[in-house]
Amino acid sequence: MEIKGFLGAVLEPGDEGYKTARQIWNGDIQRRPAVIARCSGTADVLAAVQFARERALPVAVRGGGHAVAGHAMCDDGLVVDLSPMTGVRVDPLAGTVRAQGGCLWRHVDHETQAFGLAVTGGIVTHTGIGGLTLGGGIGHLMRRFGLTIDNLASCDVVTADGELLVASDDEHPELFWGLRGGGGNFGIVTSFQYRLHPVGPTVAAGLVAWPMEQAPGVLRFFRDFVAAAPDEVGIMANLRLAPPLPVVPEELHGKPIGALVVCYAGPIDQGLEILGPLRQFKTPAIDAVGPKAYVAHQAMFDAAYPHGRHYYWKARKLPPLTDAAIDVIVDQAAAITSPYSAIPLFTLGGAVARVDDDATAFTGRSAAHDINFVASWLPDDPDPERHKAWARTSWEAMRPFGHGVYVNFMSDEPAPQVRIAYGDAKYARLAALKSKYDPSNVLRFNQNIIPTSSADRFP
Repeated sequence: MEIKGFLGAVLEPGDEGYKTARQIWNGDIQRRPAVIARCSGTADVLAAVQFARERALPVAVRGGGHAVAGHAMCDDGLVVDLSPMTGVRVDPLAGTVRAQGGCLWRHVDHETQAFGLAVTGGIVTHTGIGGLTLGGGIGHLMRRFGLTIDNLASCDVVTADGELLVASDDEHPELFWGLRGGGGNFGIVTSFQYRLHPVGPTVAAGLVAWPMEQAPGVLRFFRDFVAAAPDEVGIMANLRLAPPLPVVPEELHGKPIGALVVCYAGPIDQGLEILGPLRQFKTPAIDAVGPKAYVAHQAMFDAAYPHGRHYYWKARKLPPLTDAAIDVIVDQAAAITSPYSAIPLFTLGGAVARVDDDATAFTGRSAAHDINFVASWLPDDPDPERHKAWARTSWEAMRPFGHGVYVNFMSDEPAPQVRIAYGDAKYARLAALKSKYDPSNVLRFNQNIIPTSSADRFP
């Protein structure tokens, strides 16, 4: 099949490379598009969108292919595959970086850290920058520098009707508002420009862990520590069976642990002093906090969440933890059904909370935490449904303690949950924006915002 004006590879079922190109991070998602258009640049994106419009093909967009819901692929449609587009250019004098839409966070970190600069960018470096940014963007640096979207300066956007726009505070500001948290609903972003901050190349960071029986006390200590911690402290909890990572002693592999993962966005000596109480609480089974390359800390979880394993997530936003909430979290950790599943608990606050909630489409800045029930299992698991059931049961058990959800953590939630994720007022604003830029809902493989003008056609 030929796409007029297209320079990259065009793959159809049966072509060499098609089978590999349709695989994404979540091995539980297996879809078979009619065409995969592997774009070499923005001109190819424009050509692919025009091709799809002429043939009324559904359009999915692949950046890093990391969305747990598998939105990067569709059946019988066209995939605009940005993954070959990984160019990154740092302007160290201006303190900005321009990255193409197919970049992974490892590409951005590699270039920016050459100048001792960084931007909030997830916790797994094989995550694509596109999906993470458009959903909001949480990461180790967010308490100090805000979400990824809070550092976004501009986007190059190909709209559903094949027009190229620049979105920023000065150009198409309402579109720029929607792109910062509204996901891939409004166009295909072919490049992102971010503002950078001095970070690294070495930071005070690492992991402290205790046996699971100490987790209730650890989480209570964590709660009190976070309440008084300066913005420079990026911190998350993680409850799981200890994975066979280099930082974990072999005798702990497969044993249940409660861990705290920290990254101090400031002077190393100051960070080690402030993080000292965490390392001195009881007697940790693991204390791997110290001076550490920022890029190594960013990649710390890469091996624990590999491509091709199967994943299913459920998540909630939470206020500061109560004793009752902590007890439920620990109970759900004890019920984990797979050695690959985990309960990461991300800590917001700081710079995240100081941005007005209506300033961007991202919702829930006043939350203290995002808790994510990550079910994961091997492809040959004989009973995968039990792992999904664990995530759903855990999510329901946390219902009394929080509400709302980060859209990037949503798996198979129905359309009403997307509305709940934004709230009625913000969802209405997003729906109006969708109606302007994609009234036919061409870009619907996402946490979909239904166009106001098309609500009757897209229930």
